[in-house]
Amino acid sequence: MKGHLLPLLAIALSAAPATAQSAVRSPLLGTWAVDVSRLPIPPEQRPRSVTFTYSEASEGRWATQVDIVASDGSASHGTTSYLRDGTAWPVQGSPEADTTAVMTPQPGVLIMALSKGGVPGSIRIYTVAPDGKSMVETATYFGRDGKPVMRTNYFNRVR
Repeated sequence: MKGHLLPLLAIALSAAPATAQSAVRSPLLGTWAVDVSRLPIPPEQRPRSVTFTYSEASEGRWATQVDIVASDGSASHGTTSYLRDGTAWPVQGSPEADTTAVMTPQPGVLIMALSKGGVPGSIRIYTVAPDGKSMVETATYFGRDGKPVMRTNYFNRVR
């Protein structure tokens, strides 16, 4: 009987990745700066800076802060705290959204849906590079003509 328990224990441990993964710090956590020189808009319209910070909050939640300094020097500071289970959570201070839903299907991937005033906004997919030093955002939304649009933004880790 003892000889059969060891293989069963090994199978049980390998089938429980949630415990092991929860102990691993997500590569998303930290502060990221958009490479504004690569934004797909004319240079005079580009913001001076865009910084995202992902952090752990209380009760299993994560928090996101987005700080934007526009081309004219005006600033915005958006914040939200959420569970990463796809349910809706409020966003404060963002010019783009007042509600978000977030999931992290893998440690280096975050999917975020945004809306404002009950109107769907965009879906953002953030993917951290294997070296942990850069991140790519794929933003999807609908243009004024109703056609889907995708754009890519590039981030560098600040800390």
